[in-house]
Order: sequence, then structure tokens, then C-alpha cells
Amino acid sequence: MGSSSRDHRTEVLVAGERFVIQRMGTDGDLRLARQLLLRYDGQVDAIGLGGMALYVGSKRKYPLRQVHNLIRGITKTPVVDGRRVKATLELRTVDLLEDRGLVRGRKILFVMSMDRPEMARALAARGATVILGDAMFGLGLPIPLRSFSLVEAGAALVMPVLSRCPVGWLYPLGRCQEEARPRSFITRYLRWAEVIAGDFHYLRRRLPGCLPGKVVVTQTITQRDIELLRRVGVSLLITTTPYLGGRAFAANCVEAVLVALAGKPPQEISGEEFRILIDRAGFHPAVLPLGEMGEDQ
Repeated sequence: MGSSSRDHRTEVLVAGERFVIQRMGTDGDLRLARQLLLRYDGQVDAIGLGGMALYVGSKRKYPLRQVHNLIRGITKTPVVDGRRVKATLELRTVDLLEDRGLVRGRKILFVMSMDRPEMARALAARGATVILGDAMFGLGLPIPLRSFSLVEAGAALVMPVLSRCPVGWLYPLGRCQEEARPRSFITRYLRWAEVIAGDFHYLRRRLPGCLPGKVVVTQTITQRDIELLRRVGVSLLITTTPYLGGRAFAANCVEAVLVALAGKPPQEISGEEFRILIDRAGFHPAVLPLGEMGEDQ
């Protein structure tokens, strides 16, 4: 559902097997997305849904009706949305941040905890001061949240309605992924934070012109995005997903690669098997000082 300007195709070796990975954006066009799903069902080994999720939430999961309608009848090829990568590989990113002294005692703005609850909770549990930006980035409300119970209480009020609304009401799609519209109350907390973590498209949408010295922890990064973050002064970029063919793909794409590697339906892959698949693939977070591409990558 994202912008077609971010499309990419690459061939890579993963665990000794050759993969063709293709990212295809539909600029928010649901009809085109449905056509692509029908076309590739049974023709590819796995499909990752980008710009949408099957469910959001932590203790309570809210199914997004439009997304479930979109994949109805897609039965031959497994369809994933990245939830299991977020719950496993992204926790390894927290370990990496902790090893670098970027968690305990640090001020962290987590742009949207509803779609990455495990990572957000892990950062808070390990001693960071975390502000949750769900209301600010998701609803446009000047309300910084400082506890997960507040996020859950707010979700219980709005998600029964919003889960039935178009996905574009909840997430930047199409051209919105290429436009920056800063909001002063969001800029205030972006500048307060030492570390900014979470979905890149939410951050990109509200990115101000200057964020000197910040550490950004995100995913779905292209070379253009790297240059943008460098221009606004970000000092260190850490991607929760590995670089494949010159870019950090989204969690849904990485999960699709892992499911294809497993060669069986995702519901038959246990949590332990999934962690083993990550190790087998050699996937790990990538570290990029925003000067030149360093050896850390």
C-alpha cells in the first residue's frame, strides 16, 4: 500500500538459497493491491503485506477489517505482515542498544507502540524513560503517553471504530510516505529524545528539518532515507532488519523470506523454530553511522 517510488527488486543468497525479493507499492490503491495478491497467489513462495497489518495491539489484538478483506481468498501462498519479526528480531535490536549504552537512563520516543509492543515494552523494562507517541503520530493529538496502560485504555476506546475504517486513517500510505508535515508538539518530543524508535513512515511524515545528534532505530530504509536523516543531523541509524540488496526491507518482507526458507505455513512454525530460522539466515540489526557506510553494517 506504500509509495511506488520506493519499489525495489534484488536477488540475494540467504542460507545458501537464492531469493528474488521484490517490493511493489500501489500508492494506496486497494484495487491494485487486490489484483497483485490474486496474480501472485500460488506464483511466489511468500507474500509480505506492506503499509498495513492484520492486527494491532498488545494485550488485546484489534483486527483491521480492510486488511482481512484484502487477503480474503488468498490461499495458495502464505501471507504475513511482519508481526513475528517484530516480536523476535526487534528484541535483538534492544540487546544491541543496551550493549551500546543507549537504553538505561536514556530518553526514548517510541513513535507507535501499538504496532511494536514487544520492543517498546522491552526498552521501558530495561530502564529507559519512554514516551509513547501513539496519540501524537497515529491520531494527531498533542498527548504524549507515559504508560502502556494509557495506550491500552485509549485503544479500547478508539480501536473498535478505527479498526473498521480505511487503513489510510491509521497509517501513511502512497504519497504520504514521501511528504514531511512537521507538527510543533511532535517536534518538541523529537528534540527531547536521545533515541527515536519505531516505524519509519510515521517518523518521516512528521520529520522536522533539524534533529542534530539523534539516534534513530527503525526499518524500511532506502538510500534516499539515509541521505534525508543525514541532512537533518541524525548521528546514528540502527535498522531492526538487515540490509538485503542495498536496503533495509520492512519486517513483513523479512518475515516472508523466513517463511519461504522454512518451506511450510507460518502457523506451523513455532517461536523457537522462527528464532532458529533467523540465525540460519544470518539476519541481525544493522548499525550505520551517518557519515559513511561503516563496517558495522
